[in-house]
Amino acid sequence: MMNIAATAAAGTPPADVFAAARDRLPGEGPVATARKAAFEDFTSRGLPHRRIEEWKYTDLRALLRAVAPLAPVPGDAALALAAKAQAAIGIENATRLTLVDGVLAPKLSDLASLPKGVRVRSLRESLTAGAVDLLKTTFAADAMISFNGAMATDGVLVEVDDGVTLERPLYIAHVATASSASSVTRSKIQIGKKARVTLVESFVAAGASAYQVHDQVDISVGDDSELQHIRLMEDARDAANITTAAFTLGARVKLNTFGLNQGAAVSRYQGFISFLGEDSELSTNGVNLLGGRRHADTTLVVNHAVPNCTSREIFRAVLDDQSRSVFQGRIIVQQDAQKTDGKMMTRALLLSDEAEADNKPELEIFADDVACGHGATAGALDEELLFYLRARGLPENEAQSLLISAFVGEAIESIVDDGLRELAITTAERWLAARG
Repeated sequence: MMNIAATAAAGTPPADVFAAARDRLPGEGPVATARKAAFEDFTSRGLPHRRIEEWKYTDLRALLRAVAPLAPVPGDAALALAAKAQAAIGIENATRLTLVDGVLAPKLSDLASLPKGVRVRSLRESLTAGAVDLLKTTFAADAMISFNGAMATDGVLVEVDDGVTLERPLYIAHVATASSASSVTRSKIQIGKKARVTLVESFVAAGASAYQVHDQVDISVGDDSELQHIRLMEDARDAANITTAAFTLGARVKLNTFGLNQGAAVSRYQGFISFLGEDSELSTNGVNLLGGRRHADTTLVVNHAVPNCTSREIFRAVLDDQSRSVFQGRIIVQQDAQKTDGKMMTRALLLSDEAEADNKPELEIFADDVACGHGATAGALDEELLFYLRARGLPENEAQSLLISAFVGEAIESIVDDGLRELAITTAERWLAARG
């Protein structure tokens, strides 16, 4: 039975949204059957709500209320807007792969000048050819993952060969130009053995408002490889962004991830990281910079399935006005994963009495020779430090900005690439300047 909470914009039932989009959705036969099954799972579950443990702090029935209809195919005017928005982000010297309103835009992408050892295809092309496995998900099951599988219109499929070291970052840009509409994308990144890759993703608006982003990216990293993954989210202030990322790590992998979120009225980033090879290392870091009534949820599940792996999670949230930040971090240590070293720490800085931080760290340990721990703190700016800075002539806003910058600095400093680290710092500084 369809859940009435999963209604589309203007009260249109989700079934009508799916039916209206069907001609836009690539793939026939088994692909169409898989889409139908995914959509039926979505409608049977309904939008996630607070009675579902994994979504207890982010009730989409109340926050999202509706799934918007699919955005139209972007025309020349939309591509022109997207080009300007992409240029304003400031990511230079990168191999660009641009998705506009959920559709790969070859004119705004560097498809003709890919580095040696890198291949890129569109999801649409592969689904049209019958690659039904691209719509299947095995790492988790919830309504929004099913919605993505039912409605995914396009995305990028990237393969990096063994032994390839990319001199320039791969840059996937998600640009929204259509208001009150959804873009639904799914991408897959396969990194071979002994490879070195920096992957950047950004989410921005190009004149669009009240839109929704529903994105999923699956990333596999081969043995002895290194991946730096940076995610910058600057969606419109009244947008919604629901993103799922899944990482599978081989042996002796080094994965460093960083996410900076200062956009969207409602956002949820859920990351699933699985250690499948021994002696791998994970460092995952994030910063939420929130004001107004914005709601941002970061939910991470780190699965240690093999021995001798290390994971570190560092998360920071700065909250002003009536904003709300959610961090849920779960470390799972399977029975055979001896010698696991897993730790997480989340800190929230509350700049307003009405701001709210919800922290939910979890450890599920089934092995006996491990070193795991977690911590969570929330508080206001240190009044003594603030007084010290003001006593030396700094205006209050500048003194606050200096302390806030120091607070988020530990997470931002985890970015290895100098240019991308400076970009994150500049983005945070813009948010701080807008506060004043």
